[in-house]
Amino acid sequence: MRHGKKNNHLSRTDSHRRAMLANMASSLILHKRITTTLAKAKALRVYVEPIITKSKNDTTHSRRTVFSYLQDKDVVTMLFREVAEKVANRPGGYTRILKMGNRLGDNASMALIELVDYNEIYKTGEAAVEKKTTRRRGSKAKKADATSVEGKVDSPAVEETPATDATIDEKGE
Repeated sequence: MRHGKKNNHLSRTDSHRRAMLANMASSLILHKRITTTLAKAKALRVYVEPIITKSKNDTTHSRRTVFSYLQDKDVVTMLFREVAEKVANRPGGYTRILKMGNRLGDNASMALIELVDYNEIYKTGEAAVEKKTTRRRGSKAKKADATSVEGKVDSPAVEETPATDATIDEKGE
């Protein structure tokens, strides 16, 4: 039984899977998007998002921890310099997986995995910081204003126009 064992083994040994995910994570950070199978993309997202979160804190310890996963000094440098700056205000969800269809040779479902902040197609501009609001019932003051407005509807509305020279000439005065 595999109770609580959530990682996809991808039909590989542990060492092969770790090496493959490290290489794919390095390629993703280097090229900002890669095309792979859907199962590998989902496994890569689980692997690379904690690494990107770790890169937000630029300390020697976090650099060594990330290097132990990626095993590529240039990619670690790029991650801490470029990628960490772009994702600094994002609370998570650094990657996007887009399904592409099936591969011709073996009919495997393919996907494009990319870093969200580097896609210019979906970016409509600077992300506005949304003000957090709480949902509460309307206050009694708002209800009182609404009823007073409804009470004024009983009398017909008469528009008053200010007297000008043109209106006086029309009346003949």
